[in-house]
Amino acid sequence: MLLAPEFLTLFGVFALAAIAPGADFACVLRESVSYGRRAGILSALGVGSAIMVHVAYTVAGVGLIIAQSIVLFTIVKWCGAAYLVTIGMRSLTARRRPASGAALQAVCACGPRHGATSYGVGFLTNLLNPKATLFFVSLFATIVSHQTPMPVQFAYGAALAVFLALWFSFVAVFLTTRGMRAAFERMGHWIDRVTGLVLIALGVRVALQRAS
Repeated sequence: MLLAPEFLTLFGVFALAAIAPGADFACVLRESVSYGRRAGILSALGVGSAIMVHVAYTVAGVGLIIAQSIVLFTIVKWCGAAYLVTIGMRSLTARRRPASGAALQAVCACGPRHGATSYGVGFLTNLLNPKATLFFVSLFATIVSHQTPMPVQFAYGAALAVFLALWFSFVAVFLTTRGMRAAFERMGHWIDRVTGLVLIALGVRVALQRAS
């Protein structure tokens, strides 16, 4: 059965880390602002799904190997950095949005967004972040007992994944309400630029990160 104190500690630390703005937030923000609520929610589901991958290799012990291997960590690090910089550059070079009262999807200069693409962007943004690898390895190593059964550890991970997907879905819905949508239509061009700079900065930060 679930060990309540252990799970509550794990969940509390994870929730605080998830709410803090980072690459996942910037990704959901970009998808929501550029392509609408549906795209934002799908990217949020992608972020949540990637958590289960981190949980799977952490429970299996692979995460510890990556964290302790300079070569593997460097490969993961540069893949993540390159991906963040790439989507950041796309935001920076996005065309100016026409000012109108149409729905957000209609004013997107990039055209309609396929659901699988939005989901994939969220999934890869979280999956290719080496910070997530180190976070889960250290989090499970310090909070979750080695005597906790593996199915229970996976249940912990599933709960964290659901929370993250729900949290970023809420963010996507909030960002696409009528009032927020009108503000984004007025300032969308600059929001694209700021979001792009944030993503690039996060990519550079990932590239400079060292294994500990």
